Amino acid sequence: MSGERNDPLTVCLRGASQVFFMENALTGVLFFAAMGWASYASGNWATVIGAAIGVVVATITAWLLDCDGPSIRAGLFGFNGVLVGAALPTFIAASPQLWVYVIVGSAASTVVTAAFSATLTKSWGIPGSTGPFVLTGWLMVAGAYTFGGLQVTGDAPKLAANYVQGAVAIPPALDLVRIFFRNIGQVFLLGNEISGAIILAGIFIASVPAGVATAAGSLIAMVVAIGMGANPATVAQGLYGFSPVLTALAVGVIFLNPSMKAALYALLATVTCVFVQGAFDVIMPPSGLPSFTAPYVLTMYLFIAPKSLLAPHPHRPVSGHPVGDAPAAK
Repeated sequence: MSGERNDPLTVCLRGASQVFFMENALTGVLFFAAMGWASYASGNWATVIGAAIGVVVATITAWLLDCDGPSIRAGLFGFNGVLVGAALPTFIAASPQLWVYVIVGSAASTVVTAAFSATLTKSWGIPGSTGPFVLTGWLMVAGAYTFGGLQVTGDAPKLAANYVQGAVAIPPALDLVRIFFRNIGQVFLLGNEISGAIILAGIFIASVPAGVATAAGSLIAMVVAIGMGANPATVAQGLYGFSPVLTALAVGVIFLNPSMKAALYALLATVTCVFVQGAFDVIMPPSGLPSFTAPYVLTMYLFIAPKSLLAPHPHRPVSGHPVGDAPAAK
């Protein structure tokens, strides 16, 4: 990275861009612009403020802990902090205690990121990606239920229930466009189609293949979710698409060498992720916790783990098994 700017602002902007695996400060600017637009449209600025605090605190923590310098400058210690900072104000009401919570959670995300790197990545070559955000976010939101100074505004713990089943209905064309972009915006917890369009533009600025993969992931997720008759209200908010979007990008472009085989593999991973998202929509409600990007994390880990050896451990005959050695009945 010689010759590149490595001032604190640039590093933090790269941290924001790394949410979509990009290392581009301009892309980071557009991502913050997308969050700003969503905040303007909703009248709630806590999310974008939390994201800014998150990336700064996470990056400073990495510097103070003497984490790997090139990784810090690339923004790899900032993106989980961005997501933690954006998520906590989304699910917890604004209060003085919330901002303490955001600072601590963002700093903790750096430690968790380093822990994932020292274990998961070092031992198995699996990138931690947004896993540290998911783990930190779950713990912080769950802990908020126990503190009187924090009010969880997300769904309270409840048993999952089926929505009213019916024939598969295809939304009008304009709604399909909104869903397409909301799928992308929801990676930053933004249910705003204009924000999603800004984010996609930021990705294309950094990498055309990444932009294509992101768009393809959103389209695939939308088609599969609607075709399978997923809850229309959930689909319309983009909540079935954000994890598949990340999956398509990660498996198809970022962590495997792009090729036709990798594209087909990414297609399988993306479709699988839609189903995993549906599973998490049933698993998480009793805990009162959002799934965050856990469906993506689980799918990506499973699909990236066998990248060097797509073969299971061979089964061998079991010798000395009591059933096999039992005398034949007379």
